[in-house]
Amino acid sequence: MNQDDINKKKAAQAALKYIKDVPVIGVGTGSTVNHFINFLADSRGDFEGAVSSSEGTSERLRKAGIPVLDLNAVGTIEVYVDGADEVNPGKQLIKGGGGALTREKIIAAASRQFVCIVDGSKCVDVLGAFPLPIEVIPMARSYVAREMVKLGGQPVWRENFITDNHNQILDVHNLDIMEPVKLEQIINNITGVVTVGLFAMRPADVVLISRGDKIVTL
Repeated sequence: MNQDDINKKKAAQAALKYIKDVPVIGVGTGSTVNHFINFLADSRGDFEGAVSSSEGTSERLRKAGIPVLDLNAVGTIEVYVDGADEVNPGKQLIKGGGGALTREKIIAAASRQFVCIVDGSKCVDVLGAFPLPIEVIPMARSYVAREMVKLGGQPVWRENFITDNHNQILDVHNLDIMEPVKLEQIINNITGVVTVGLFAMRPADVVLISRGDKIVTL
């Protein structure tokens, strides 16, 4: 296991204290979350199950012996644990590098507490160095791309990728996101956008950052 994986594993382990006595856990998607799922497998008898943000995560949960539950059946989730592609000091995030941003955003909205687990490389002062993912209805892809050019971005179609919701992804480069909430609102209001991977209106409540031997909590 390389140092990057070790840091991700430490961040995932640090989230375990936030799920004590929690009956249903929201579980995100990505390499850091995969370590979290491995830890969940060791204590799967302590909770009822998990609401998953992607088909890939659902498969991992089932293989670990953890029941996957429907959000419609469980209602509000106490704690949601997920990673991020970028985190700023205000606990606002860019997510969606794996393409699960819409379901991740739904679960975050339905959760009382959102715990974000990352290694130190994901921390930035200003969001936007990581290309901003936008899930779009397929027929609107070119239109949304033109609108993003007007906003100063360089959209790139994520070819040969279809989301779990049967939509497409635009990755928007060259954005310095100085006002994340405002930009999230603007992009979400573009016709044809399903959602944008800016988690600013609903940021993380807690960010656990693995830095070497330390876990820093925001």
